[in-house]
Amino acid sequence: MSHLSYMEKLLDGVEVEWLPLKEVLVRTKGTKITAGQMKVLHKDGAPLKIFAGGKTVAFVDFNDIPEKDVNREPSIIVKSRGVIEFEYYEKPFSHKNEMWSYYSDNDAIHIKFIYHFLKLHERHFQGIGSRMQMPQIATPDTDKFLVPIPCPNNPEKSLAIQAEIVRILDAFTAMTAELTAELTAELNMRKKQYNYYRDQLLSFEEGDVEWKTLGEVALDFGRGKSKHRPRNDPSLYGGDTPFIQTGDIRNAAHTIQEYSQTYSELGLKQSKLWPKGTLCITIAANIAETSILGFDACFPDSVIGFVANPEETSSSYVEYLLSSIKTQLEEKGQGSAQSNINLGTFQNLKLPFPPITEQERIVALLDKFELLTNSITEGLPREIELRQKQYEYYRDLLLSFPQSHSDEAA
Repeated sequence: MSHLSYMEKLLDGVEVEWLPLKEVLVRTKGTKITAGQMKVLHKDGAPLKIFAGGKTVAFVDFNDIPEKDVNREPSIIVKSRGVIEFEYYEKPFSHKNEMWSYYSDNDAIHIKFIYHFLKLHERHFQGIGSRMQMPQIATPDTDKFLVPIPCPNNPEKSLAIQAEIVRILDAFTAMTAELTAELTAELNMRKKQYNYYRDQLLSFEEGDVEWKTLGEVALDFGRGKSKHRPRNDPSLYGGDTPFIQTGDIRNAAHTIQEYSQTYSELGLKQSKLWPKGTLCITIAANIAETSILGFDACFPDSVIGFVANPEETSSSYVEYLLSSIKTQLEEKGQGSAQSNINLGTFQNLKLPFPPITEQERIVALLDKFELLTNSITEGLPREIELRQKQYEYYRDLLLSFPQSHSDEAA
């Protein structure tokens, strides 16, 4: 309550002027450089940072690019293609020339205040960019964007308010980053413990257990089916039958509960319906991702289906077995333009199968340990999410200035 009262008092009765960003900050250009040149010029420890899209950067010497392309003011960098976002940087830098940046030449404008406001509205710009085949925005999108200037007729008070908002948000950012780093480190340690524990439980000596192929312990085992009339034919889709894709498998935990595509009756007739409980295994792009169907569904031939013979094993036990050798399976798929392996790789695998009661004991133990480690609604991942939401709440509260209809129209 004290935080809320303090912020309400800080902003109470404050007059706000909304101005286009181009009237508040100075826009600067980048330098003509390719990703290949950045890679060649990069030197660890060099003083000048060159930004490209996403997380791509290079460190170069000052004489590696024209002096006119070096920005020396604290600036907001606009990453305008692919992943659209804003980044704040204080040291000398440059960036690829399809990007741009802004700095302040006005003592009454706190550049980082504007940065925090743009970060608040990052999704707005991502929405604009999503209209293009390759997500991107143009300079008018940011130049014309309205930003709030508190107390425009009192520069000293305006700067004081901006600076205080920046101080609070920077403190929250630092606290959130520190806590998130600690929690992430803890989560990574738990995952390593889990992987070690899983691998120990699933390590058997020759002679201790039976070693069998997946086909020997399956009621059904094979690739999905999607080789029918053109896959983009709209008459194949839009019905009631779930059509699972590799992304649905990758994004699920142990059980697939959600899907983004469905088959019509025509699509179902030309495909194969796999029963609830089928273990899905990807064999292209992201190799050996696994999850279990939570409902009857179809899937493409880039996915293998495994239906367990309940007298021999379970989908859960086989999934844990495959996850323990995932790195080995990924290595088998390397070397092609798009990483992939074929059904034969899995047909020839010899895997350990102790008695059913022992398999059930192992699965029960690993289920409990994984719930603690990986659950997105419980434990450490949930705590990380809550910390981020706490920061976003205070940021939104601090940067929610009243806007008149005339300002909105502008």
